[in-house]
Amino acid sequence: MTLFKKWNKITGWAVFSTAFLTYVLTMERTASFWDCGEFIAAAFKLQVPHPPGAPFFLLIGRLFSLLALGDVTRVAYWVNMVSVLSSAFTILFLFWTITLLVRKFIGKTAEQLSQSEAVLVIFSGLTGALAYAWSDSFWFSAAEAEVYGMSSFFTAIVIWAVFKWEETQDASTANRWLILIAYLIGISIGVHLLNLVTIPALALVYYFKTYRKPTVIGRILAFGGGLVVLAIINSGIIPGLPDLAGKFEIFFVNTLGLPFNSGIVFFVVLFLGTLSWSVRYAHKRGKVLLNTALLSLVFVLIGYSSYLMVLVRSEFNPPINENNPSDVLRFVSYLKREQYESRPLLWGPSFTSKPVSQERGAPVYRKKDGKYVIIDYRPVYKYAPGSNILFPRMYSAQPGHPQLYQQMTGLAEGQQPTMTHNLRYLFSHQMGHMYWRYFLWNFAGRESDKEGAGTVMPWQPASKFPSSIATNRGHNNFYVLPFLLGIAGLVWMYGKRRNELLVLGLLFVLTGVGLVVYLNLPPAEPRERDYIYVGSFYIFCIWIGFGVMAVAGLLQKLIKTPKLRTALAVSASLSVPVIMLARGWDNHDRSDRYHSVDFARNLLNSCAPYAILFTGGDNDTFPLWYLQEVEGVRTDVRVCVQTFLGIDWYVEQLRRKTNLSEALPLSLDLDDYATGKNEFVPFYEIPAVRNGINLKEYLDLINQENKAIQVPLTSGDMTSILPSSTLFLPVDAQKVRSMNIVKNDLLPMLTDSMSWNIGTNDLYKSDLVMLDIIATNNWKRPVYFSSTMGTTHNLGLQEYLQLEGYTYRLLPVRVQGASDGYVNSEIMYDNMLKKMQWRSLNNPKVYHDDTYRGSPVATARISFLRLAGQLIAENDLVKAKEVVNTAMTVMPDDTIPFDQFSVGFVGMLFDVGEDKKALDSARVMALRSDENLTWARENGGTRNRDVNVDLYVLQTIVQECKRAKKDAEADKYEAIFRKHLLAFNMYSGGN
Repeated sequence: MTLFKKWNKITGWAVFSTAFLTYVLTMERTASFWDCGEFIAAAFKLQVPHPPGAPFFLLIGRLFSLLALGDVTRVAYWVNMVSVLSSAFTILFLFWTITLLVRKFIGKTAEQLSQSEAVLVIFSGLTGALAYAWSDSFWFSAAEAEVYGMSSFFTAIVIWAVFKWEETQDASTANRWLILIAYLIGISIGVHLLNLVTIPALALVYYFKTYRKPTVIGRILAFGGGLVVLAIINSGIIPGLPDLAGKFEIFFVNTLGLPFNSGIVFFVVLFLGTLSWSVRYAHKRGKVLLNTALLSLVFVLIGYSSYLMVLVRSEFNPPINENNPSDVLRFVSYLKREQYESRPLLWGPSFTSKPVSQERGAPVYRKKDGKYVIIDYRPVYKYAPGSNILFPRMYSAQPGHPQLYQQMTGLAEGQQPTMTHNLRYLFSHQMGHMYWRYFLWNFAGRESDKEGAGTVMPWQPASKFPSSIATNRGHNNFYVLPFLLGIAGLVWMYGKRRNELLVLGLLFVLTGVGLVVYLNLPPAEPRERDYIYVGSFYIFCIWIGFGVMAVAGLLQKLIKTPKLRTALAVSASLSVPVIMLARGWDNHDRSDRYHSVDFARNLLNSCAPYAILFTGGDNDTFPLWYLQEVEGVRTDVRVCVQTFLGIDWYVEQLRRKTNLSEALPLSLDLDDYATGKNEFVPFYEIPAVRNGINLKEYLDLINQENKAIQVPLTSGDMTSILPSSTLFLPVDAQKVRSMNIVKNDLLPMLTDSMSWNIGTNDLYKSDLVMLDIIATNNWKRPVYFSSTMGTTHNLGLQEYLQLEGYTYRLLPVRVQGASDGYVNSEIMYDNMLKKMQWRSLNNPKVYHDDTYRGSPVATARISFLRLAGQLIAENDLVKAKEVVNTAMTVMPDDTIPFDQFSVGFVGMLFDVGEDKKALDSARVMALRSDENLTWARENGGTRNRDVNVDLYVLQTIVQECKRAKKDAEADKYEAIFRKHLLAFNMYSGGN
């Protein structure tokens, strides 16, 4: 072993150790928000998460969860460790890829390198690898149980293996590398599909090695061949083979009358037999290329076989079993992600297009009476001539999206977007805001961790920003040094090896801009999506590594001493990732952060025993699943995800016992909730029931498919309707009274019937399921709505909802005018102050990003405000003071900065006699709002929402100071308020 090879290995493992230590120290110790709670719960019990799943990731996560040694509170820690280890290995293979390429580009073997050259090669790898290790987006994914760390690992090892294959001269050894690459790609399918995007570019490496005199036509054909391989795997193997197996299954069962699974068994035997014969044939005939290709296919399939876990585990109906892919037909739907909205790519409608007809698409089968029965057809919508356009970027008609398209492109309401509008949206929003902004976050600087935050340039020091941005831990200024070093490396590579530059360039484009075009994202997303594009950031960090060689080349003309020149080049270049580490540590250190699970625990503990809890998706649900499935917290509560309620497989799950929760009561048959049945129930008022309809009788009419409440659709099918905007539900008042669930002072409002206005909007199947549960439950189990869902999802029942913490309980008691429910101060006080936790929210050393400071903190502060307000109204100032002080203590400004909800505490502090705290809080918020508004006005970035929030804060402070007779403070803050109101042209003359 040469000295270079020895130090190349030692340094590689040192880089691995550095990255591993970084991620271990900054890793979240429990389940983070978003998908992490779902993945941890699914890994712990090998359940089925959202499609298309990640079975290999879950299998590895399950193995790591065993290291918790029975301590369920440590399971999340060890599943998070999967990402830590995968990400550290990603950095290791990035280092070895860079050193391999640099040595290749300078045209010297390991034995031929001089000491200075060897140092430059190793530090090129070190600089590029550490730049990626400490880049914003990759570091974020490395510290939590998400698939992107492991996906990056497979991308890294595949790219490294391809270049190792390229330098291998022995043909048989080289073919083994190809088979290994195929196996790695197959395994990666069970993690994430990002790896597949690299195939077309890597096909060029194969072409350049195989054909020593490459041509333009050859390059195009090689790239096209890579696209074909990508299509074969992505469409032919992943969903294609199961789809073909499904066709065999339907034929064998429906036509031949054989039992279930007979067609699948026949197909598997036939396919594997044919494949085995083909491999043997190619081997015997000495067809090396064919044999290698077939063996590669075999190993792709071996890797892909991790998906068998999905079929096996779904058959056992675990609590988390999304899409229920327990048979091959559902499995294909699961792989194709058919539950999600489809997005047009090259041809399709725009957001202004209206469907004029609906045709039957692919049939939807379900098992019934020993056959596969067609229960519906996938709808295929037809649009008026001229509605479909080329390259539609602006397609989403979801609520709010058309208005955003219009704002972004200058479209008038009702105006049909042209190609110009679509391209403007593509370049300004999809590429500019949703890609290049993320790219610059990693290699130039990031304004803050707030959603929608922009980038920071070298000429924008922290002093130029308001303190709310300058002191934000996500405010990172890298002075564009990583970007410049990467560009220098790219230029250096251009002068050395243009064939490899084409390969890396295509990898960069395919994993960046290519994904932008393919994903065709709508104008608004639930969160930032920078993690999607880490593959392109990976390639750019290779160029950052090459930047060391570029710097050394520039210094060569100025400094003749090789050792000094090398030392300066290494020092200057290595300072770039060091700056990234120094700037990024504070906003990536997620240790001792627990509020994701505390928020979920608080939500569950706001419910009475054996409750039915309606929640929204993502952060309203996944942390709850984690607590119930892993830590065993409040498994008596049945969490009903509103976004799933309209799907047949989820309704089936609701009808089964889960953990300590009995099956939910539903009056309608499963057939009434089958796919294609009652998908939406249009409002169509019938005069005879204009004054209201009995909910139980209405559900019975739907079950009977009674013609009295049906109308024909344009397709000719009949559909049930909502015949009245008023619903009523009979109540056994005496029985409810005996249950002691209604507060004594509300008992006079308890009657034999509850009546409410559900509105004139169409109902969806999810609404129908909620109404069915409410009606059929008959108050046997407590029914709750999560306060995070908003009033649009509680079916007009606001005046019947009792706030008990983070949840509203449905009771047959109406409080007139309670547009956001009414507060039960006794229960809510006990829940908020005795059953809830806010660990580390008051610890200034713990970092809470915008997700934590958003809905979870807002929910807590609003709940404290509602409780304190009710206690003040009841003249219980002692408890009210305790509540307000608790809120200010567990979420102080120095750790969780005051927001628009915090201003509500100012008046309450005055009410409970805490004048000094009230004035101190008012001063902090007023000065911050003044600073924010001044900066927004001077920089032209009004950011309407933020401006309105700050103006609201100032206005509220003025009003509360006036009410408390603090005239001097009121005058001072009113002057600030009016100054900004006038400046933003919003002054209307009133207070």
